[in-house]
Amino acid sequence: MNEQFYIVDSYKSDEKAVIHQGDCLELLSQIPDGNIKLIISSPPYNLGKEYETRVGLRSYLKTQIPVIKELVRVLADDGSICWQVGNFVEKGEVYPLDIYYYDLFKDENLYLRNRIIWHFGHGLHAKKRFSGRYETILWFTKTSEYIFNLDNVRVPSKYPGKRHYKGPNKGKPSGNPDGKNPSDYWKDIVEKELNESVIEIPNVKFNHPEKTSHPCQFPIELIERFILSLTNNDDWVLDPYGGVGTTLIAALKNNRKGIMAEKEEGYITIARNRLYQCFNNTLPYREIGKPIFSPTGKEKISKIPVEWKIKEGNNETRK
Repeated sequence: MNEQFYIVDSYKSDEKAVIHQGDCLELLSQIPDGNIKLIISSPPYNLGKEYETRVGLRSYLKTQIPVIKELVRVLADDGSICWQVGNFVEKGEVYPLDIYYYDLFKDENLYLRNRIIWHFGHGLHAKKRFSGRYETILWFTKTSEYIFNLDNVRVPSKYPGKRHYKGPNKGKPSGNPDGKNPSDYWKDIVEKELNESVIEIPNVKFNHPEKTSHPCQFPIELIERFILSLTNNDDWVLDPYGGVGTTLIAALKNNRKGIMAEKEEGYITIARNRLYQCFNNTLPYREIGKPIFSPTGKEKISKIPVEWKIKEGNNETRK
């Protein structure tokens, strides 16, 4: 990806990369009706992070209504909106944001195609409830005729040798040579040479090659799966809460055009730098579909601490 390119700060139909510093409504007002094929974002969760102002849940949701209305306006008739959210937690009680957002999108007459569960292995540890290890992505379309390129995102079949056991296709392979549908639960286990390997999309934590200072950063491969399946070459992909530019990177890596808004100047700087790294082929990133690391049990941190063994021994002696 060494071609000459420019990053502009306002929408222009003949550009490839737009990074707007400011409120997303300012950027959306520049975009013509029906011009965007895919809108994908993770909105602020109202959790009181450094880039948020914490308010009541209902007040927070009201601020999202004008944004959603504008997103629907700029979305193409065959386009999709993918809204990735976690939970709002107040005084120890969990409020699943996808349930609250569902009504906001249905009020705009959108159609829910999938409620996708993105599972990951690492996160904060809870003390008074089970630790959260998933987030939810709501995939909506504007009409019943929408882009869906399943073959672009198939994953290896667990049993590729399965055959039809009855009917006119009896004896013929029952699967797809390109693999299986990744399903709506995004942690797929496949067999390879009789050894199970996990095809997982890990969240971006401290040891992830894409890690920046952003506390809630998208992994590129998560966005790529949506871009490859829900858009075609040269389509526009929009992220109204762009953060450090992951959606733009995923779009440009796959011959799409990317547009984002972000209020924080520090994140804008990181997004620009990452985009230039992407075009210079120097950006650290995790390849889509790469199996996650599976501990062998020989690593130091995989072994049971000596202190725990001593404690177990003392407990046995007391018995």
